[in-house]
Amino acid sequence: MIHDSAFVHESAYVDADVTIGAHSKIWHFVHVLSHTDIGENCVLGQNVMAGPHVSIGDGCKIQNNVALYKGVTLDRDVFCGPSCVFTNVLTPRAHIERKDEFGLTHVGRGATIGANATIVCGHDLGAYCMIAAGAVVTRDVPAYALMAGVPAKRIGWVSRAGDRLGDDLICPRTGERYIETDNTLSLSEE
Repeated sequence: MIHDSAFVHESAYVDADVTIGAHSKIWHFVHVLSHTDIGENCVLGQNVMAGPHVSIGDGCKIQNNVALYKGVTLDRDVFCGPSCVFTNVLTPRAHIERKDEFGLTHVGRGATIGANATIVCGHDLGAYCMIAAGAVVTRDVPAYALMAGVPAKRIGWVSRAGDRLGDDLICPRTGERYIETDNTLSLSEE
């Protein structure tokens, strides 16, 4: 079902059994495979491939040349930078069929994945984390973590607004306070 207010460019291919929510935009040369759900107010840029069996939450922005394979779930408000990569098998070989080994990848609400970053399948990215451009994620990422490098390591924390947090753990943009406990970060209830 494609909502009446959604826009699908004439060069895009949308297979059967797809849901596209209100006000979403599907741009040039996109292919949405069957059993894929796209929420409201999403943007899929040029040459994006999504599916089959992919879930994209409301408000997601997926930049050009991104492939979301079976098993990828994006919570709401996720940003996928241009040409970022989601793998689907840990040990691929051209001569061995491994479609039954696809790893699940869950990306939490509000996360940002930078351009050309690689997310190795089977790992979860926590809410509001930020993955630097070109980073290679090879393990689970905590919420609010700022990850960079190959392999990606936590180099700091970011706020829900995406600003790097200093030692005081106060967002310079919003004034929100965060609490660090056991190498995890959470929003203060104050």
